[in-house]
Amino acid sequence: MELVDFLGLVHPAIAVTIVFPCIGIVSYFAWQTRERRLQSADGGKSKIPPIVGGEHKRIGEWLCIAVVGLCLLGLAYPIGKNIIKKQLWNQNLFSVIFILLMFVLAIICLVLLLRARERLWRGVFATLTGTSLVILGCQDGVFRRTSEWYWSHYYIGITASLLMIFSVAIVQDIYQDRSHRWRLIHTILNCVALLLFLGQGFTGSRDLLEIPLNWQESYIYQCNYVQKTCLTPNNQAPK
Repeated sequence: MELVDFLGLVHPAIAVTIVFPCIGIVSYFAWQTRERRLQSADGGKSKIPPIVGGEHKRIGEWLCIAVVGLCLLGLAYPIGKNIIKKQLWNQNLFSVIFILLMFVLAIICLVLLLRARERLWRGVFATLTGTSLVILGCQDGVFRRTSEWYWSHYYIGITASLLMIFSVAIVQDIYQDRSHRWRLIHTILNCVALLLFLGQGFTGSRDLLEIPLNWQESYIYQCNYVQKTCLTPNNQAPK
């Protein structure tokens, strides 16, 4: 394996070692928070400590940071590889600068989203963060599998990231809403996000099997993916 191949493993390695364990922790605290709320609503004394709600919120924010960061990392690898391969800075320097600014904008807006308290600013920063991810995902080099969008690692990942951003954006509304409408929306969307994360486990594993090593690309990409055939190598020894 070459350096470029090892860099390609950073994204799945972080997903396995950081993001997925964090998803399990957040899901556990979410369930504990719900059970405590239901037990308290029935007039009983819950044995679940009151700290679970705060821990769920805190680790949920870290999960959002990890998911968005992982998404940016997953986009940075193919985009950067395409820029270097085509030496895009010699052809369209503005495009390179624009891409870099989108990465910076996404990071800054995510930080400001986590710090914002007013609904207007939370909406603005959440929109800018999500828009930055979508714009970056539209750049050359990103494999989107649009023909099979319902089973695409890219589309599922972008959707899950947007749901995480939205979940953080409505946290303050959950605490202020007496009708529990925002809490219900938060619960439903995060159940959907959990299913998407499970799908990411499958699609990510599939894509790792399909992505060739750097030195294999010139041979593998000559294959006919529709007929599932590849060129027969010429094994005849030179005379």
